[in-house]
Amino acid sequence: MLFPRLTPLAAALLMPLPALATSEPVSLASITVKGQAMADTTDQAYSVTHLHADDIRGEHVDQVQSLLRKVPGMNVSTLGLPGVADNISLRGFGAGGHGGDIGFVVDGIPLNEAMSHADGYGDLNVIIPLELERIDVLRGPVSALYGNYNRAGTVTLQSRRGGNYRDLDISAAEFGKLDLQAAGGVEAERQRVNLAVQAVHDDGFRDQSQADRQTLAGRWALDVSPDLEVALSTRLHHAEADNPSYLPYADYQRDPYGVYSEVQNDGSEKEFRTLRLDANYQLSDELRLLSFVYHTSQDFSRWFTRPVSGVWTQREETYDRDVLGGGFNLNGDSLLAGRALTWVSGIETYRERTDYLKYEDTQYRQRVGLPELDRRFSLSNLAAFGEMQWQLHPLFMPSLGLRWDRFTGDCDLQGAQTSTADCERMSAVSHTSPKLGIRSQPLDWLELRGSWAEGFAIAPDTAKYELGAGSVSPNVFRQIELGMSLTWRDLGLDLATYRIDSSDEIGRNPAGDYENFGETRRHGVEVAGYWYLTDSLDVSLAWATAQSEIRKHRDASLEGNRVTGVPSHTTTAQLNWRPLTHWETSLTLRDIGDYAVNASNQLVDGGYRVTDLSLAYQFPGTPDYRAYLAVENLTDKVYASTVSTIGYATGAPRRVSLGLQASF
Repeated sequence: MLFPRLTPLAAALLMPLPALATSEPVSLASITVKGQAMADTTDQAYSVTHLHADDIRGEHVDQVQSLLRKVPGMNVSTLGLPGVADNISLRGFGAGGHGGDIGFVVDGIPLNEAMSHADGYGDLNVIIPLELERIDVLRGPVSALYGNYNRAGTVTLQSRRGGNYRDLDISAAEFGKLDLQAAGGVEAERQRVNLAVQAVHDDGFRDQSQADRQTLAGRWALDVSPDLEVALSTRLHHAEADNPSYLPYADYQRDPYGVYSEVQNDGSEKEFRTLRLDANYQLSDELRLLSFVYHTSQDFSRWFTRPVSGVWTQREETYDRDVLGGGFNLNGDSLLAGRALTWVSGIETYRERTDYLKYEDTQYRQRVGLPELDRRFSLSNLAAFGEMQWQLHPLFMPSLGLRWDRFTGDCDLQGAQTSTADCERMSAVSHTSPKLGIRSQPLDWLELRGSWAEGFAIAPDTAKYELGAGSVSPNVFRQIELGMSLTWRDLGLDLATYRIDSSDEIGRNPAGDYENFGETRRHGVEVAGYWYLTDSLDVSLAWATAQSEIRKHRDASLEGNRVTGVPSHTTTAQLNWRPLTHWETSLTLRDIGDYAVNASNQLVDGGYRVTDLSLAYQFPGTPDYRAYLAVENLTDKVYASTVSTIGYATGAPRRVSLGLQASF
């Protein structure tokens, strides 16, 4: 058991800290992350879903990605591979998390990785749910604050800053699962400390799926003067897991919770560390300068058995990753023509280096012969951005954004290897992305919005470092969106419709050279709503459709087909009932539509439908205690959470958990 490593830290968080405790207010403005002033505004000209601390804690989750199912159109496909990032789809893109379709940023530090397993891979397992103050999900490439990897959208996660609190969430579930989370915050006259820890052990509902992970996150902030704050934050994460891999169809039908006989001792090991220094200076009442520098280091190894030309073979991939980044930005609140103008502009840069070692045909984690790849990849980015919102008139409130990115990189051979693919200096790539939006509020209870935004993607994976990729331009994504928000008494409704056109898609021609050739269209409708029927009963809904069409492809037979891995619709419907004082029960239905499994669309999975139930009791008095019972997959439905050309990943069976939350 790895819990003892973090148990003393959890106890320390919950102990009184009289030396720092005080109720005196902090004089420094609370803007600590770029664009926070704009994110804090209630309304945007584009679709964004906000999840706040109370929403997060009320869901009783041990993984942040579980919360994203409440976002219209967002589907989290668990791969059944503990310690590995899940696959997340949004707006017709099917490779977020396990790929680069969605950007992930925690406290200003990007989680997407340039060369770890997949271009843009982002692992949310390094985040502690209890540490978070809010999650913002920006749908589409709408914000100038973020560049590569945000074509389907961006998920920003902000931890709690300041405050006096001590929170605990501990739960036990079937199949040997234990989750301990603790978070604490203390404010002094000039200092603020926030800490959070989590330890999870899970024996897994399939054989060979035991997993352990521990995470520590902390931030210390000091007011050097009434106008200057410096802050130091860190995150440490350790994870080990065994993986059962996928199941062929026949084995899935016979024993969906078993392990295929050809699967070897698969698993993963990960060490993740970040350190960030911030200096936030209040230049005036209307102007704030934020400066930062951060360092991320990561060691990640993975062993994975899958079919190769019909033969199940184990592969090892090891990534030693090092990132150094920094920048500054100005956040302003001013008047233009007598109307409020909120804006941000800045410059930032990072350099990411990845030592990538790949072995094919390992024998139970034992390396055989030379590696296929043993290379050092580097990627550097320089970006300048600006964004503004102008409250010109209730009927016309425009927003404007512009971002410029430049990428350079290099590839170096580290030793003998079997691959003969090019390993060259990356040709410099630059791109400018404009954004435009308009909000209008004709009535107090009705707001309309429309936006046009452009995003991009550079050549993926090792293609960036091949000679033939130097002549290609970035893949461009252009989104048009129309939406409305309605709030009437106890009813709230948000509706959006969008279209995203992808052009200049990057691929090889018959001669083997890279070129910009390919177009795809994605469109859909998204609905989010709530209705407080009575003081004791309310319902909520997140529903969306996502249609896609390959419009131009080097293989003409694929034109007209759907993008793989994107459900035709997603639904999360929840009913909350409070029959008695201090009691609440929730029933949640999750319905996932059919999706294409392969590029030819000859294989289509029909999706699935599962129901979850929770019951909570709030103990009266102080401190604040809450006991809960949660039943995942109430009907014990057998289903595949992911179906791919490799095989089937079985979803969790019925699992009952008991937990206790405390705030004191």
